[in-house]
Amino acid sequence: MASIGYFLASEQFDPKQLVDQARRAEQAGFERLWISDHFHPWHDAQGHSPFVWGTIGALSEATDLPVTTAVTCPTVRIHPAIIAQAAATAAVQLDGRFVLGVGSGEALNEHVLGDPWPEPAVRLDMLEEAVHLIRRLHRGGTISHRGKHFRVQEARIYTLPQRPVPIYVSGFGPQATELAARIGDGYCTVAPDRQLVDTFRGAGGGTKPVQAGTKVSWDRDAEAGLEIAHRLWANELLPGQLNQTLPRPADFEAASSLIDKESARDHFACGPDPERHIAHLRGYLDAGVDEVYVQQIGPDLDGFFAAYEKDILPALA
Repeated sequence: MASIGYFLASEQFDPKQLVDQARRAEQAGFERLWISDHFHPWHDAQGHSPFVWGTIGALSEATDLPVTTAVTCPTVRIHPAIIAQAAATAAVQLDGRFVLGVGSGEALNEHVLGDPWPEPAVRLDMLEEAVHLIRRLHRGGTISHRGKHFRVQEARIYTLPQRPVPIYVSGFGPQATELAARIGDGYCTVAPDRQLVDTFRGAGGGTKPVQAGTKVSWDRDAEAGLEIAHRLWANELLPGQLNQTLPRPADFEAASSLIDKESARDHFACGPDPERHIAHLRGYLDAGVDEVYVQQIGPDLDGFFAAYEKDILPALA
């Protein structure tokens, strides 16, 4: 049965705000949490980027909801052995209610130590090796690994959950989606794209869970909601490989200035009309998504959570 979760945007809020939103989401009837993992926000106006693993530790004490990272890049900025340790700790803190969502990353976050940004095929090859290594470490025992991209020497993770951490893999095109089907315990995406969901299921994903995240801007004034969605998140509408290849928040700000407000109107559910929000989320469910995660962009969290608790979540139950 499909479920609706809440999307915690680390690029827009500080860790205390994210924990508060998680508590409110649970009280309103959201069933799960997604949390983004970034070193930088997409552009300066979003304003934040806390270290996700610290926030997850706080979430484990504040809520009983399952948590998925959406998504962690375990290849360039942070070695997969360190991600394996972090994910194992998070799963223990959350009593097994943790999913490690992984992806091939963006230059925005991964270039910060001066490493070169590989081409897409190499990034996917690195991701596959990283997932293999994380799973080996999560099985326990001491391992050494000399792979094409990564080395580990006599490493062992001592704090492990009772069951291995599920690893869901993101994909925004056919090649990455087929990799997700082959190596993932589930699939992460951000678009209500039936074709990609079918590709995942047909390439070996079968009945594994499909997660998707989206953003809305609930506001009593629909035009005010649209304005803030366009100002803060127009980067979601950038075409092609720009989201993966632009290296700086300033570059995203420059590119996002080319996205007009009417394009954002079509992309985001803005305003107070519950039917607009319900239709927006049903688009994901109709595309075959099992878990849809919603982030509130605008400042009226009281109005958002009240509307979703009263009108929107019950309509989608």
